[in-house]
Amino acid sequence: MRVLGKCNILVRQTRNLSTQSGRRRVVVTGSGAVTPLGNNGPDSWRRILAGESAISRLSPEFKGLPCQVAAQISRESLQLDQHLTKSDIKLMSPATQLAVLAAEEALATGKLCPKQLSEEQLERFGVCVGMGMFDLAEVYGAWNQLQRGYNRVSPFFVPRLLPSMACGHISMRHGLRGPNHSVSTACATGAHALGDAMRFIRSGDADVMLAGSGEACIDPLSIAGFCRLRALSTAFNDNPAVASRPFDKSRDGFVMGEGAAVLLLEELEHARARGAPILAEILGYGLSGDAYHITSPSDDGAGATLAMKRAIQDAGIAPEDITYVNAHATSTPTGDRIESHAIGRVFGNHTSQVRVSSTKGAHGHLLGSSGNLEALFVVLACAHNKLPPSINIEHLDVDVNVVTKATEWSSDQKRRVALKNSFGFGGTNASLCIASYIE
Repeated sequence: MRVLGKCNILVRQTRNLSTQSGRRRVVVTGSGAVTPLGNNGPDSWRRILAGESAISRLSPEFKGLPCQVAAQISRESLQLDQHLTKSDIKLMSPATQLAVLAAEEALATGKLCPKQLSEEQLERFGVCVGMGMFDLAEVYGAWNQLQRGYNRVSPFFVPRLLPSMACGHISMRHGLRGPNHSVSTACATGAHALGDAMRFIRSGDADVMLAGSGEACIDPLSIAGFCRLRALSTAFNDNPAVASRPFDKSRDGFVMGEGAAVLLLEELEHARARGAPILAEILGYGLSGDAYHITSPSDDGAGATLAMKRAIQDAGIAPEDITYVNAHATSTPTGDRIESHAIGRVFGNHTSQVRVSSTKGAHGHLLGSSGNLEALFVVLACAHNKLPPSINIEHLDVDVNVVTKATEWSSDQKRRVALKNSFGFGGTNASLCIASYIE
């Protein structure tokens, strides 16, 4: 091996494979996030553990809509112009901008500098970043411009809309020529992106992947559309901080959020060879379809149950090895109940030993960027031995062991193992099995 530059990048002369039951192991070595709670991962994690809420009242632009709350990122404190050029901002949609910033942080925390990598290494370094839905404001803004004349429509209108552009911009900024794969599966997007990236590494298509999602579609038309679906909370407009309340009896709908989160995934021996910090390991990935309804899961939670069981099977472990589930639970009356019943079916007599929480009470529902952000929190929980809480619970009405205050993740098992669930419109489901790293 030889060392390249100040970034302490170790270049491997041979490609070693780590094996777990004969397959490559995939670990998390870096993380980055831009969320309503903070402009980076550590600030967001600190506020999650403190039980704080980033949900606030919407501006007068949203007047007249039934829902008047959301979890928004302060663009002033974000100071985009310090991270992106004017050309970048013109070319990128808001969601892509956030994803690019999260990817930069993931590289920094993972102590990996692409500029110091060889051509061969860049060809083994990919990007798997998705987007659940584009910003509808882009569309009606362009439509209004078209009414003034064809030449008023920006030549960047279509590229800014495409969900694949976050992948494109991240790969171009860093010269990454491995798999370039974009996911768009509604609210399961982020979890699917992480799972797909893990499989690219496991199968040998890449050694390193930046994976996650970005979402930024809090605009009047989007809020109106979700209100017409009766999906959003409307009962707490005068007290926004408590509007998102997964598992609480008074929950009446989700609260929209925005943001991005990206994880740096690596094949284990690649990470060891360069002395990377290892935060956690992704053991398994399960997918399923409800085959039931465009927006609602079936009452028996069959799709969620299948996804969790398949993630456990893929991880090669027993349900009894798992002691925490980070739930999809969005604070809807039906969804939270069905998911809790599915958890009970998966774990049976072990259910009482499994602690459950949803962090959406703090940051709202980031739609396509929810699964990846919450997976990031699971990774940090594994690394720091802390379970994040569900906040705003006054009267619990589900039959699972919900964490209401940040607590130590004590376990009789030799390692901490969790599931992270994400479910999306159209009946698409994903579950990730994430664990603390052991040799």
